[in-house]
Amino acid sequence: MNTQNATHPRAVDPAIVFTSCELMAAQEPRLATAAQSGSGSAQPAVKRREVVVKGRRVKTIDVHAHCLIPAASKLLGEDAYKHHTGGIVIEGQDATTRLRAMDVQGIDMEALSINPFWYGADRDTAAEVVRLNNEGLVEICARNPDRFIAFASVALQFPDLAVEQLEHAVKKLGLRGAAVGASVADDEFADPKFHPFWRKCEELDILIFLHPQGTPDLARRLKGNGVLDNVIGNPLDTTIALSHLIFEGTLDVFPGLKICAAHGGGYLASYMDRSDHGCLTFPHRCNRTLKKRPTEYLRQLYYDALIFTPEALRHLAANVGSSQIMLGTDYPYPWEDKAVDHILNTPSLNDDERIAILGETAAKLLRI
Repeated sequence: MNTQNATHPRAVDPAIVFTSCELMAAQEPRLATAAQSGSGSAQPAVKRREVVVKGRRVKTIDVHAHCLIPAASKLLGEDAYKHHTGGIVIEGQDATTRLRAMDVQGIDMEALSINPFWYGADRDTAAEVVRLNNEGLVEICARNPDRFIAFASVALQFPDLAVEQLEHAVKKLGLRGAAVGASVADDEFADPKFHPFWRKCEELDILIFLHPQGTPDLARRLKGNGVLDNVIGNPLDTTIALSHLIFEGTLDVFPGLKICAAHGGGYLASYMDRSDHGCLTFPHRCNRTLKKRPTEYLRQLYYDALIFTPEALRHLAANVGSSQIMLGTDYPYPWEDKAVDHILNTPSLNDDERIAILGETAAKLLRI
């Protein structure tokens, strides 16, 4: 990471919260305070797990790992900060704690991302949040360059500003791609207003990590037991976003886009063939001719492997191609603490496919 070109090198709060896409307030609070990397309390040493496939040491790369820069989130107020940490800093930790967890799981590198909580902010506030996020990420990665890389934050509610931020983050700060939500307020990413941003992503040839933010329009129906706003709402949010990018022709306009969708891409790949039949069944409701069948676009997108079971991973690989799938943990949220074993133990995969999913594909896309 290039830290010398940051415009405000010491304005970054060095504290970091390694947080997840939705923290559980019910989890026991951890009293450790977020601190600078390497300054945490002593912990028992662990042997770094080395993953070997076909007699070859594999560099494992996790493309779905969260963190938070407290100074940035606090710009939107203490309530916003508490909302994004579940009210308690349950994962307040220095990098030593996270590195230890990575060593146990067999994760060599993480691509850090910050879920966009600033899409409703005004232009000046959003610009400052993004600056703090990106410079903070650079600082974290610079301390552990062999373990962390990061996706840039961008203020997509102002597409022109997002273009400037992305170019600065990639060309000046050395960040490897961009992390985005699945929509901005009431606007889908397929809206032409976002075309300048997608054009810049294609020009820079970077990976975009698309992470859902739920479906607030369905809040009433997703109340009750079962965490449905997350369990159903998040993958549905991704499914809607990807479907619009396909059906509105965004992927035709920008065929070089490299988008990685979290959580296996939501539900789309599990019922993909219905997408091919919609316009055949209801032609009067379709006003755009695509260059390919809708299902064919799924093979040019990328997905993380956070789908829990060997059968789910087999099904995803069969529908989109194993070359499009990468390791993802959603760390530190405890959805899956054996993500590496999930890939190693899926019997339908051959060793070359395992190597690609564990890290080879991510290394190419992220230039590692």
